[in-house]
Parts: sequence; C-alpha cells; structure tokens
Amino acid sequence: MIKITLPDGSIREFASGVTPMEVAKSISEGFARNVISAAFNGTTIETETQLTTDGSLILYTWNDTEGKKAFWHSTSHVMAQALEELYPGIKLTLGPAISNGFYYDVDFEDQKITDADFKKIEDRVLEISREKHEFKMRPVSKADALEMYKDNVYKTELISNLEDGTITFCDHSTFTDLCRGGHIPNTGIIKAFKIMSVAGAYWRGDEKNKQLTRVYGTSFPKQKDLTEYLELLEEAKRRDHRKLGKELELFAFSQKVGAGLPLWLPKGAALRDRLEQFLKRAQKKAGYEQVVTPHIGQKELYVTSGHYAKYGADSFQPINTPAEGEEFLLKPMNCPHHCEIYNVRPWSYKDLPKRYAEFGTVYRYEQSGELHGLTRVRGFTQDDAHIFCTPEQLDEEFKKVIDLVLYVFGSLGFENFTAQISLRDQENKEKYIGSDENWEKAENAIINAAADKGLNTVVEYGEAAFYGPKLDFMVKDALGRQWQLGTIQVDYNLPERFELTYKGADNE
Repeated sequence: MIKITLPDGSIREFASGVTPMEVAKSISEGFARNVISAAFNGTTIETETQLTTDGSLILYTWNDTEGKKAFWHSTSHVMAQALEELYPGIKLTLGPAISNGFYYDVDFEDQKITDADFKKIEDRVLEISREKHEFKMRPVSKADALEMYKDNVYKTELISNLEDGTITFCDHSTFTDLCRGGHIPNTGIIKAFKIMSVAGAYWRGDEKNKQLTRVYGTSFPKQKDLTEYLELLEEAKRRDHRKLGKELELFAFSQKVGAGLPLWLPKGAALRDRLEQFLKRAQKKAGYEQVVTPHIGQKELYVTSGHYAKYGADSFQPINTPAEGEEFLLKPMNCPHHCEIYNVRPWSYKDLPKRYAEFGTVYRYEQSGELHGLTRVRGFTQDDAHIFCTPEQLDEEFKKVIDLVLYVFGSLGFENFTAQISLRDQENKEKYIGSDENWEKAENAIINAAADKGLNTVVEYGEAAFYGPKLDFMVKDALGRQWQLGTIQVDYNLPERFELTYKGADNE
C-alpha cells in the first residue's frame, strides 16, 4: 500500500499502481468527471500514470491554472497533427501552453498559411477531437528518438540536449510528438477550438536563426466558453490603451525618437503628474524620502550589483568615453544608485530604517517584436523605493509596504488581486546569487508577513529575482486580464555586494 497526501492535508492509502483518476473516483465520481490533469510531488503527470510511492497528489480541473495548461498543451498536439495532415512535409518544433491558449512554431518551408486556411484547420482539429483519442506517454531511447526525427533539425537539436533515459514521446491517434508530459485524458474533452493568429518567430528566439511560423490557438471544453472569450477580446480591443492613448492624446511614439520610447503629450503628462503626486503624498506619509539619481551609471556599478551579469544582454550597449577610458550604461535598475546614496555617510541603528523613494526612469533593450504600447517599452519610470533596515525591523517594514500597496489599490479601485509569493527554483539554484541561509531568511520573511496580513496568496517557484524572493501583486482588470502591479522584494545580497553597514547597539 502507498500513502497519498491530498491538498487538504488528508492522507489516503491505495494499492501501489493506483492512478490519479482512480484516486479522483474514490473521492467522487462527479469530481472525477471534471479532473483533466494532475501533479505528483510537484511534477505534472498524466491522469493514468501509475503511482508507486508515497507522495502528494494534486488533481486539476478546467478551473485550475494547471488544468488549463494541460488542456491547451494537449490541443497544441491535436493542432500539430492537423497541420501535418494538411501541409505534408512541414517540420514541427515546439508547442507550449501560454496564457489564454497555446502556440506551435512550424517550419512550413515553401508552403504558406493564411487567414483563409484557418477554417479547414479548425474543422480538422474538431474532427480529431470528437474521435476521443487517448494521450499516452512512453519512454524512448535517445538513439530511437534521433532516428524518429532524423529529418527534423529542430527536434534533433532538442533531443541532442537531453540525457538518455529522460526522453518521452506522447502518442494520440496516428500522431507522435516529443513531449515531457502533462495532458488531458483524451481529445474528446476539447469541444471548441479556434486559430487566433499567425506570426513570425525565430527558432529559439534568436534572430540569427531561421524564421518560423508561429500558429496561435485557443480551445475550451464548451463552445459557449469560446464565444464568451471572443466577445471579451472584442471588448479588449475597444478598451486597448494604445487606441485610447491616441484618441485622448495621452502619449505617442516616433520612429525618429526610437521604438519603445514613449512621448508623453500634454494631457498624458498631466495625468501622469496627478498619479505621481498622489503616490508621493502617500510615500511621504509612510516615511519615505524622495531622491533623484542619474539616467546613466558607470558599468562597474552594475557589475558590482550583479545586474550586468544577469541583464547585460538586455541592456543598451555601453557608452564609451575614449579620452577618459570610462564606460557607462543607461540605467537598467535604480537599486545600485540607492545603495550608493545610503553609502554617502555612516549610519547608526538609531537612524534606521532609511526609506528612499524615486520616480526613476530605467532603460532595457527589449526585442522589437516584444514591444507593446506602454506595457512593454525600452524606457519606463518606476515608482521605486528601497528600505535599508536592521534584520529586527524587517518584518514590520515589509508589512508597512504591504499596507502602502493596499492603500494605493483601494484608492484606484483594484479589488480583484492575488499576492504571488515568488521563490527560487528549487531545481536550479545556480541562476541566483547569495547563500542558502540568506535566501531562507528572505523567503521566510515574505511568507510570514503575507500570512500575518491575511493576503490571498499563491506560491510560484522559479519566479524570484536573481538576488532575492519577492511578493508580486497580480491584479485583474475589468476584462479579467492579470497584470503584475506592485512588487516587494527582500534582498540580503546587495548590502553585502556594496558593503552597506550601520553601527549596532553593541557598537560594532
């Protein structure tokens, strides 16, 4: 017998080899009919995967984010099958789930796909779906996998980077794809499907590689869900901030100035100033002092902070001064500048906390294809702040920042939000800086503060910043779209890198 721990903490015993679907049926037949995916000990699995060890099991329905991911990823397999049938000779690459659907990157070679082709693809996908083919995973040796895809350079590249013994294929109907898993039980659950658009996409996101065709799609378990979603999209177009910004004369872009660098027109500048003054008043009341830092800094500043190593590729090229032999960068972050402000003079524990706030403009070199109105730009202004405090003050200070965020949300009418506790990726700690001890202290501080404030939280591993964990406030707008508005981070690493100190009560 094995022991299965369910999300409510209850533990049930089953015979070894029990499947998630069988566990679901033991809870309720009605519940089982809605289960479409599962995770065991943190790993996404199929509903028919046999469980042979003790562990924690989560059962997902369409109402769960992970359930939707499995649903959309499974549909991407069905769409790939339809594309292969309708366009013989194409080469498939990757087809992941994304927010509100999925895409599949395809090398159509000399063939083309246009809007006029969408209906025949959609019809074929629904035909395959109605046949209720099961999704079945199977292990494959590296040699067999390479042989299977010997005519597909993209899959061959992916397989070459995998270890033998870790490679799996997913089969349904007459179709097979290289896949790690995470599917719905069968294609019959897919009742509605639509291709949303096609676009160009470089293989691996590298513009030096061949440009592929990215086919975007979405699917739902009911036709009425798709109809409502499409109506929501039409409403989103009506409310598109790029459209309203132009109509209301708030902001503009100029190719002569540069893509992703917004120009604030008089009305937009007035609106922006009202927001800034509102926030400055709130910050002042909360004990923050306003500071101003330059738009550039010496490269060494960002090397010390660690930002250059992590974000150098996403920064604008250094500005060189040959006569002086100096290198400057457009400021990608305000953090190191605020550290240097703190370092201007010595401090006593009696002086702390110091709360510095700035509406600081920063610059990131985003790829041109990723730019989108004011939501993805190359230059933007953050209502940014850094609090320098003692470890003993951390809990209280963190809660005060939560209070400030909640005050702003309440004032602006943002009521539908979730606090996301963003922690390190437990499987890949190399991409973060700092000791395990400091990370544990920082992560526990966030978890405890959020619990004390009674926030509605979710935990996401791998979403932390490279230097520390954070609490991200994910706000839903009037159309149900989710945006990250507000982040609180705990950083034990920058103080060490910049040698920030204070004299304690022990005179050390």
